[in-house]
Amino acid sequence: MATARWNGEIIAESDDTRIVEGNHYFPIESVSPDYLRPSETTTVCSWKGTASYYTLHVGGEDNPDAAWYYADPKPEAAQIKGYVAFWKGVEVTG
Repeated sequence: MATARWNGEIIAESDDTRIVEGNHYFPIESVSPDYLRPSETTTVCSWKGTASYYTLHVGGEDNPDAAWYYADPKPEAAQIKGYVAFWKGVEVTG
């Protein structure tokens, strides 16, 4: 089972992560919605498409843009639609 932790809390856990470019993508339903705050940030990947971000809010602290997802990925990345990945100090094990 893969686990994502930040600020002492488990953010996500799943047996169904997808690994792309070394990042575990967790099914959105495995992520605690209490920790996610929408962000206005977007970036573009040439083969995956446009990524949108969430700020993590855990224990009264924010980790801006620490989670990202592709709402409408390009066909080459269709396997990560509905999945979320983490960075910026989020510890992912598994």
